[in-house]
Amino acid sequence: MSIISDLGFSYVEGKERMERIMATANRLYKDRLFCKLFGDPEHKDSLLSLFNALNGTSYDNPDDLEINTLEDSLWLGMKNDVSCIIEEYMTLFEQQASVNKNMPTRGLMYFSKLLENYFQGDSARLYSRNVVKIPAPKYFVLYNGIEEVPDVEKLRLSDAFMIEDKSGDFEWTATVININPGHNEKILEACKMLKDYSLLVAKINELRYDKGNLENAVKTAVEYCIENDVLSEYLSKHKAEVIGMILADYDAEAVKQVIADESREEGRAEGLAEGLAEGRSETEQRYEKLIMLLDRDGRLQDVVKITKSADYKEQLFKEYGL
Repeated sequence: MSIISDLGFSYVEGKERMERIMATANRLYKDRLFCKLFGDPEHKDSLLSLFNALNGTSYDNPDDLEINTLEDSLWLGMKNDVSCIIEEYMTLFEQQASVNKNMPTRGLMYFSKLLENYFQGDSARLYSRNVVKIPAPKYFVLYNGIEEVPDVEKLRLSDAFMIEDKSGDFEWTATVININPGHNEKILEACKMLKDYSLLVAKINELRYDKGNLENAVKTAVEYCIENDVLSEYLSKHKAEVIGMILADYDAEAVKQVIADESREEGRAEGLAEGLAEGRSETEQRYEKLIMLLDRDGRLQDVVKITKSADYKEQLFKEYGL
């Protein structure tokens, strides 16, 4: 039996419940660490450095950069995107820890909202005879998951068309950049903040699978980075907040994987449960089932607590007999 069907939920109901539950749990940490490091106006210099590293440019005045990230762009209650305008370019950066071939479609939808905001109060110009110039779009997906992916991959909207279209008349592209250590070193060296962020995430993943405890892995990785001049100033000032953000981030990724596993088996009732369970560790399945049970019992505050306390999580495992 799957986690969802075992609790008596249909596929659609279960998926909606998991999204809603984790949105509540993550609301205290709406911004992912990536957004804090690059999307905060106080860090415009880092965002400018990121833009230069990915585009091979040499802009040197952070004040020339306008951050225009959409405030309502959330998944599971969290943000993982930063967008900006500098001179003639409108650029979206999105951090992803899982492989997703639908990024061109998502990016197109995001940019359409950015353009609506760009013309806010001045859309009448679009009805004029002359061409109204708009910033040239750029869309980068920064991947730091554990699956092996190429250094650079171009995902195209036309690959998602229901019929093959090689005309090139309608296209939208997402450029996926692998930012894991050992990949795209030229880009990482050109942007220290991106390199340090990459090293922190890699250290967490290393310790997570070595020690088998996410909370301890995050805390140990943060201490390691502080001691080795990796995001040391930021981590020293915001240690507790960063640990909370990262734990919430990993929770969101875990739920995303559950939903993805189920989606691959949607419409096949017998295969759904097997597909969900396949490849899932016993610990992950216990954790996800606990979340669903807490929601069933109206204990959403406890969902928040278990994202921050391994001891409390174990206490609730015992309480529910998991």
